[in-house]
Amino acid sequence: MRTSPLVVFRYHTFRSLWAASLVSNLGTLVEGIGAAWLMTSIATSHEMVALVQTSTTLPVMIFAFAAGALADNFDRRRIMLATQLLMLCVSAALAFLVYAGAVTPWRLLSLTFLIGFGWALFDPSWNASMGDIVPREHLQSAVALNSMSYNLMRSIGPAIGGIIVGTVGAAFAFLFNVFCYCALIIALWQWKTEPARKLLPREPFSSAMATGIRYVLLSPNLLRVMCRSLIFGLSAGAILALLPLVARDQLEGTATTFGIILCFFGLGAICGALLINRVREALSNESVIRSAFFILAISCLFLALSKHLWLSCLLLMLAGVGWVQALSLFNVTVQLSTPRWVVGRALSLYQTAVFGGIAAGSWIWGELADTWGVAGALLIASFALVFGGLIGIVLRQPDFETLNLHLTNKFSEPVLQLDARLRSGPITVTVYYFIDQDDVAEFLGLMALRRIARLRDGARQWALVRDLEETQIWTENYHVRTWVEYARHNQRQTRSDAEIVARLEALHRGDSRPIVRHKTERQSVAVQGDTPLKSH
Repeated sequence: MRTSPLVVFRYHTFRSLWAASLVSNLGTLVEGIGAAWLMTSIATSHEMVALVQTSTTLPVMIFAFAAGALADNFDRRRIMLATQLLMLCVSAALAFLVYAGAVTPWRLLSLTFLIGFGWALFDPSWNASMGDIVPREHLQSAVALNSMSYNLMRSIGPAIGGIIVGTVGAAFAFLFNVFCYCALIIALWQWKTEPARKLLPREPFSSAMATGIRYVLLSPNLLRVMCRSLIFGLSAGAILALLPLVARDQLEGTATTFGIILCFFGLGAICGALLINRVREALSNESVIRSAFFILAISCLFLALSKHLWLSCLLLMLAGVGWVQALSLFNVTVQLSTPRWVVGRALSLYQTAVFGGIAAGSWIWGELADTWGVAGALLIASFALVFGGLIGIVLRQPDFETLNLHLTNKFSEPVLQLDARLRSGPITVTVYYFIDQDDVAEFLGLMALRRIARLRDGARQWALVRDLEETQIWTENYHVRTWVEYARHNQRQTRSDAEIVARLEALHRGDSRPIVRHKTERQSVAVQGDTPLKSH
């Protein structure tokens, strides 16, 4: 049965935050129009104009992963509040500089970079919060409607921005954005969340980042999404980077023209968001992504040849459909392929890939526009997009995971005879299995899956050992640095991983469950060793 993407509006929290984000997105788009058009008037280089897009997306590439680690370890609501207040202050400073006549190209780029920094910190917490607000089965609709929120404003925001910039100047556009931030700040302030109950101390920041990278590197589906989204950002970013130049040079227009064509791009994105469930039912994920690349390639090709406003608007509307279909699907695939404990870091790595591609691509397309002209750069971008679609033959976009990634929450610390503190370690864990020869092939297949799960959850130096004398005895060995990391490792077990454990235990032929032994390593022998706990 087909589900409407609007079903998530039944949830009050989502509804109020979504409405507030509409206002915030409007201000962001108006400010973006002001910054891009202001740069065309204070700089003579095509590269400097394209760098406005780079300055807002480059911080995502640089800071998003650190922001993802923050999102997984701290209160996401507070992070979002702090970043919104930061961006409000920067926008106010930008408005003041323009009113004072003290803005220069590099000051403009520096302040837009700071705004991009705020968004880099905000986005992982915002996207990761969707899984806390709506059930898993409605996550795709929530992500699509978040994209629709931005693009709904993109359908009117650029036109409003163009009118504001054309009539009262860029400074008022920046001041307008200051007030628009207030809507989301108020909604976040009113959203009352239940603080997560943490039984263990917060994971150190550097360790949290390393854990996130390790999880993604050991997840083939996530790696394919990252690679494909990087290619998408590099190639598709040409449209947004060169759009101010298309309006000024090819269409010989003004800031209002720029706002109008960007408005049609937003309208296309709204249509794409509303159609995403229907498209997903008809096509595989790879077919949707490949189609998005080809749609954008066609748009770039004919946009390079267009000299008419109406034709450019239609082409950009088509491009908007492809843009939102691809980015929404990348986002949802990451969220549905990742357990909640690491979802912020996985999303931030995805954002690093896609926005890093857009940032680098914006600079490349600006350079190409200086050398070959705007039309030439768009023609080259169309070929790059065709390549991005065809590379799916090798880097196929995975379909949504059917694994149960909810945590089991069944771990209880074993009773120890030594006083193991949280920082005690290193810890060696050994699990003993008794396996019949007829079951060895199935056992090895399950152990291959168990190895990946162990390493993703923080284990080190994993090894499977078979006894040479009693060949039915197998031992699984792995290390963790401290006892608290061992506890974290077990708390990260998902229900899908638990199914593998249950199948391994079914193959075990001992009188009881597989025996687990916990040992602490000693690199040297102290005069006073560990003291056993006293029995009472």
